[in-house]
Amino acid sequence: MLWRTETVQVDEHERIAMESTNITIRVDRRLAQDAKIWAAKRGSSVSRLVAKELERLVRRDEHFEAARTRALRRLNQAPELGWEKPESRDALHER
Repeated sequence: MLWRTETVQVDEHERIAMESTNITIRVDRRLAQDAKIWAAKRGSSVSRLVAKELERLVRRDEHFEAARTRALRRLNQAPELGWEKPESRDALHER
């Protein structure tokens, strides 16, 4: 895989160097045409559109996993409530 470093504008004040590589995907011809038109209307390219969407998907998954890890850690650190599982369902509903 070939890597290339390019400068990317993060916002109006910041630019960062980013390593990038080309990838090849196969999509329906009509979808490719529509994507080119959609991107052009927004002053972008299909490549940038796909890159941003991949970034969004990967980051969303990373955020989910981080939240899951935090939640499980909190559950494991929770104080013991002293609850014991009843021997049977009937015992649970006895009054």
